[in-house]
Amino acid sequence: MKVLATGLPGAVIIEPKIFGDPRGFFMETWNQARYADHGLPEIFVQDNISFSQRGVLRGLHFQNPYSQGKLVFVLQGEVFDVAVDIRLGSPTFGEWMGVTLSCENKRQFYIPEGFAHGFCVTSDTALFAYKCTETYQPQLEYGVSWDDPDLGIRWPIEKPVLSEKDLEYTSLKKIESKFLPLYHGE
Repeated sequence: MKVLATGLPGAVIIEPKIFGDPRGFFMETWNQARYADHGLPEIFVQDNISFSQRGVLRGLHFQNPYSQGKLVFVLQGEVFDVAVDIRLGSPTFGEWMGVTLSCENKRQFYIPEGFAHGFCVTSDTALFAYKCTETYQPQLEYGVSWDDPDLGIRWPIEKPVLSEKDLEYTSLKKIESKFLPLYHGE
């Protein structure tokens, strides 16, 4: 497998080794020892799958305390996936990066703890999977507005379909610091 660094410390793109022939393909989506050799967490405690239609945007979500690191990938379709560093004191605070994940490119994206995460569906439908380092705790979930002008995320859709909850999120600068995760250095 290939692990590609990004401009955000700890956020990496993973290109798993694909074993293909005329019948199809095989790939590992997780191998504790192999991923740990590349600095990824050794323990994930929850797996999730979401199914969405074209234009659906989910995010930008985070949980604090008990931040979730996420290993995300697409089983069917295509998404534009985004991570935003929201760790107070981080040298890359407020910076984001996006990556296209699809069933064709088979890439994975690891978003470290302390980052906000979201994605939008760019295919007709998408089946999106993710492993989490902490369990979901709804009372600790917060979010940043998908269209925060200070972040300037260049989403590939103009009018996303959002949940009621995601519509209520505000800009990063308006979130009280007590709700944001802290940067602990690298």
